[in-house]
Amino acid sequence: MQIRKTRYDHPDAVLLTARVQQEYVERYGGPDETPLDAAHFDAPYGRFLLGHLDGVPVATGGWRAQDASTEGFQDGDAELKRMYVVPEARGKGLARRMLAELEHDAAAAGRSRMVLETGTMQPEAIALYTSCGYTPVTKFGHYKDSPLSVCLGKSLLAVGPASAAEALPA
Repeated sequence: MQIRKTRYDHPDAVLLTARVQQEYVERYGGPDETPLDAAHFDAPYGRFLLGHLDGVPVATGGWRAQDASTEGFQDGDAELKRMYVVPEARGKGLARRMLAELEHDAAAAGRSRMVLETGTMQPEAIALYTSCGYTPVTKFGHYKDSPLSVCLGKSLLAVGPASAAEALPA
């Protein structure tokens, strides 16, 4: 998979975001209503990545900087958003690779912890994150009061920047 930095509002990112939103509708009965803006993912405050196989967009993921707030974030947080792999490309380790790139990129930007919110109706996502070292954290964000919400986090202090993440084309 080729992973490239892109904007959250790039047409391929918009296409895959629509697909993940449809998956949320199927699993939860509605789309993710977390407020997002393309500028949230612009450096140095975030990054959005798009993965391609044979020129076809198959995976997305982004992070946006967060600091201590009433939403439950801590100083130095990088919030993971829109991690998604199209169903026809799952089971190939693409999500794990995308997650590693995002962790390295956030660490290179000086973020100290990656946090994410997922849900109980996404057991495969929970399994991925826990297998990559994520553990439960205090609930945060738009769905912090939802019983279906699962919030996880991982320290980025030992991750460090990776040359692969730094070498991604802009």
